[in-house]
Amino acid sequence: MSLVDTIVALATPPGFGGVGVIRVSGPLTRTITKNILNKTLEPRHATFCRVYSESRQIIDEGVAIYFEAPHSFTGEDVLEVQGHGSPVVLNLIIEEILKSGARTARPGEFSERAFLNGKIDLTQAEAIMDFIHAQSKRAAKASLFSMQGVFAKEIEKIKDYVVSIRVDLESQIDFAEEDIVILDKNKLEKKIDYLIEITNNLILKTEQGRILRDGLSVVIAGKPNVGKSSLLNYLSGYESAIVTDIPGTTRDILTEFINLDGLPLHIIDTAGIRETDDLVEMEGVKRAKKAMDDADFILFMTDNDSDYLNLPKHFLDKTIIIRNKIDLNNTVPKMEDNKVFVSVKNKLGLDLLKNILKKRSLFDFSNESVFSVRTRHVRILDNILMILKKIKSDLSLDIELIADDMRVIQNNLGEITGEFYPDDLLDVIFSEFCIGK
Repeated sequence: MSLVDTIVALATPPGFGGVGVIRVSGPLTRTITKNILNKTLEPRHATFCRVYSESRQIIDEGVAIYFEAPHSFTGEDVLEVQGHGSPVVLNLIIEEILKSGARTARPGEFSERAFLNGKIDLTQAEAIMDFIHAQSKRAAKASLFSMQGVFAKEIEKIKDYVVSIRVDLESQIDFAEEDIVILDKNKLEKKIDYLIEITNNLILKTEQGRILRDGLSVVIAGKPNVGKSSLLNYLSGYESAIVTDIPGTTRDILTEFINLDGLPLHIIDTAGIRETDDLVEMEGVKRAKKAMDDADFILFMTDNDSDYLNLPKHFLDKTIIIRNKIDLNNTVPKMEDNKVFVSVKNKLGLDLLKNILKKRSLFDFSNESVFSVRTRHVRILDNILMILKKIKSDLSLDIELIADDMRVIQNNLGEITGEFYPDDLLDVIFSEFCIGK
């Protein structure tokens, strides 16, 4: 990417609206401002302006704000033009800006420039996207915390401690021939223990943030006609799935998103699991089993006490057995071992089921300080924890090897914030953004 280019894009969603915002960033911004507005703007002041074409015809009128570098979102000269929300008019303005030497921005390029110019780190850039796409108040608040640098400060805390250990280790290496002991085995072990503790604590926090961002996948499974689709309809709040007395009505995967007191859940209804000669239903059963493999939780529904006995053992830890249709035998709603007794038809025991789901999710509903994170962050921190545990397991290793492991940990932490990053990482992250962000 060239930071010499000046870029332009529509910063508001495409389509008709009351107001449309066009954003320009780069070295030609001041010239473009003069060309299309026929005036010079005072930085950071909203000014009423007319927008002119190259032939000095009025295209639109509205409000313009000029931000002088480095006091802007991208760190470059930036112009924002707020005009009427007509796609035709906004495109005419963009055409005039392109004639003045700008090019169309790529997805996320404004945020990418903000990162490359040191205005934000990578965790803050990713949090911007998460904030835009937040599906609950709790998720929006978590994204805002990360945008404000809360997550980055946690990473910096660990990195500073790693750097201090590296300094001691490398000093020890430098003075090896003089028998000067800077960091003996006991002190090193205590420092590694502390690093393991704070890294593990951060992993627990990031898992909460990942759940808020990505949600948990919950598969409703079981034989035909046990009430799976009825449960999906109850949880989603409307008639999402067709419910009949005919077995095999659901033949494909049906997914609904629900917000359970701030906990995002992707509820997946599946085809009834049974032996069948119907090719379409066979494919549905195959997809149901695949969804169960991939799920965070399985709600296995049954109307008797034997259907779930043949569940594979690796499913049991993530399965809640739902004993449905208790209204037919006058059983009261209850929790017994790993079974919940409910009647979806009569809405009995469903609040109990929700509470169990919340408890099993391990999501801390009382914690208002969760910050937004991504799967890549959790993966990197898990790798760091693995390296630390390896160091602790064999402190008799050559000190040079331990020092090199600490270097790797420092680089991994830098990859989270963007201090170090693979060449293709920025493309992957910023390609998810909308054009004008």
